[in-house]
Amino acid sequence: MDQDTGWSEYASGSTLGGEGSQGGIVVRDEGYRDNLRLTYEADEARSFHSITCGIAGWLRHPRFFDNADAAARAFEDMKPALEELGAKLTEGGPRSTADGQAVGHLLAAFVVRFS
Repeated sequence: MDQDTGWSEYASGSTLGGEGSQGGIVVRDEGYRDNLRLTYEADEARSFHSITCGIAGWLRHPRFFDNADAAARAFEDMKPALEELGAKLTEGGPRSTADGQAVGHLLAAFVVRFS
């Protein structure tokens, strides 16, 4: 965790060791200002590593890796990009269809960059 940048353990660490949304065991789960989240799941028995990033009300995007080193690097690399994207979005999600359409290109660019 990096307390200096605002990222901290999500839900006081209560999710660690549980099954994640992608079917792995949650080994790292961090949140930023209650609206951004990065969850890292792993299952070494099947060389499975995933990172799911989310922006409350806007985005939930999983990425998959075949090794822990690549996943750990990606986890850190995604933090500033997720913060930047989150700063451009209305907190909690779009207020109207037009609101969502206005930033659709930003969401799409993020997903393409981190696929």
